[in-house]
Amino acid sequence: MNEIVAQTQIEADAEELSGAHPLFRDAPRTVEFNKLRKRLMRNMCEAIEKFGMVRPGDRWLVAISGGKDSYGLLALLHDLKWRGMLPVELIACNLDQGQPNFPKHILPEWLDKYELKHRIEYQDTYSIVTDKLPVGATYCSLCSRLRRGHLYRIAREEGCTALVLGHHREDSLETFFMNLFHGGRLAAMPPKLLNDDGDVEVLRPLIYCGEPDLARFAEHMAFPIIPCDLCGSQDGLQRNAMKAMLDDMEKKMPGRKDVMIRALGNVNASHLLDPKLFDFSAATAPVVAGR
Repeated sequence: MNEIVAQTQIEADAEELSGAHPLFRDAPRTVEFNKLRKRLMRNMCEAIEKFGMVRPGDRWLVAISGGKDSYGLLALLHDLKWRGMLPVELIACNLDQGQPNFPKHILPEWLDKYELKHRIEYQDTYSIVTDKLPVGATYCSLCSRLRRGHLYRIAREEGCTALVLGHHREDSLETFFMNLFHGGRLAAMPPKLLNDDGDVEVLRPLIYCGEPDLARFAEHMAFPIIPCDLCGSQDGLQRNAMKAMLDDMEKKMPGRKDVMIRALGNVNASHLLDPKLFDFSAATAPVVAGR
C-alpha cells in the first residue's frame, strides 16, 4: 500500500475524533457507508499517486454536470483536501449548455449551500448540436468536443493547470472495447493527458472507482441529480452496448471489471502485434556456426 493510500486509511479511521467536511454533515453514520466512502477514497488516492496528478499549489477546475459521478468527484476531492492531503485549490465549474428544461437553480444553490468555490458558465452548445446533426443522430461526440473546448478556455481564464473530470472505471473499459470493436485499435480513457495546446492537463482521479460504488455513494449523499435530456435519452448508442456487455460479464464472473482495469496498466508489448511498440525484427535467434 503506497503512502497516500495508507495515510487515507489512517485519516478515515480517525474521522470520529476529527469531524468531517461540511459536505458530509448529513451523510449516513453507518458501517456500510463508511466502508463505501473509504473504498472510493482509497481508489481515488491510488490513481492520484500512481499517475502523478498533484503539484502543490496548483488550481484544479473540477467539471460538474449534475450527474452522480461529478458530484461524487467533487465531494471526494473536497474530503481529501479537508484532511490536508490534497494541496491544490479546487474550483467547481458547471457549463450550462442551453438544454431545454435544464434546472439552472439546482447546482448554484447546492454549491452555495456548502460554500464551494464555483463558476457557472452559459454557452448554448445545444442549438449548435441540434442544428449540425440530423434528428435521431447521436449527439455525444459533437456535444463533448464543444463542451471540452469551453472548459479548456475557462480553465485558462481561472488560472487552472488542470481540468478534472468524473470518468470512472466503467467509462475507461467501455472506451477500450469501443475502440477494440469499432476502431480497430487498443486505447482506453487515460487517467492523465495533456491537451493539444499543451497548457491544460486532463485528470481522471476516479479511474479506479466502480460506477456501482459511485451510484450508491450519490444515493447515500442525496445529491440533487440532474439527468441529461440531450444524449442520456438516446437509445442504441455503441457505449450502451459496451456497458451491457461488461455488466453481463460482471454478473457471470464477479470481479472481472477490476481485473480488466488493472490489465490496462499491465501491458506486455512483445505479446501484441504493434512493431511501433516492440522491435520484432530484432527478436531473432543467433546464427549457429556450421549450419
